[in-house]
Amino acid sequence: MTLIAQTIMRACAAAMLASSLGACSLFGIQFGTARLSEKECLMRAMYFESNRSSAEGMLAVGTVVMNRLYDAEYPKTVCGVVGQKNQFANGVLSRRMTDSGVVLAAQMADRVMRGERHSGVGPAQHFHTAGLRFPYNNMYYVLEAGGNEFYIKTRSR
Repeated sequence: MTLIAQTIMRACAAAMLASSLGACSLFGIQFGTARLSEKECLMRAMYFESNRSSAEGMLAVGTVVMNRLYDAEYPKTVCGVVGQKNQFANGVLSRRMTDSGVVLAAQMADRVMRGERHSGVGPAQHFHTAGLRFPYNNMYYVLEAGGNEFYIKTRSR
């Protein structure tokens, strides 16, 4: 076989392998594609924004994402909400998820996608790291979970 034929065969094999990865998934994560599923976007927000060992914190973050999804002021897809500039952790849609928190995030994302919500979050659409305080009088705190404090923006008093 000539060198050119070998090169062509290797290129074809690589192309077939790459295309087959597009259908491969683990915990709902699609590998080999540039497009993330709605579940993966939700998982990533929950993974990067909460204490990775806290199911309650992940559920609370997932609830905020879904609360935003159903508000006209926010994008109409989970990935659009999670990918909004300056709203979630830097690199939330691109950084690697590397520890056992991935399994919990996948499980919690499934629950949120099926309609489960954290009752303590209620209609809250905002949160920040627990322990921080801001001088604004329009933040009504409803819950602390997973290293975050969740709040509802109210009219200034």
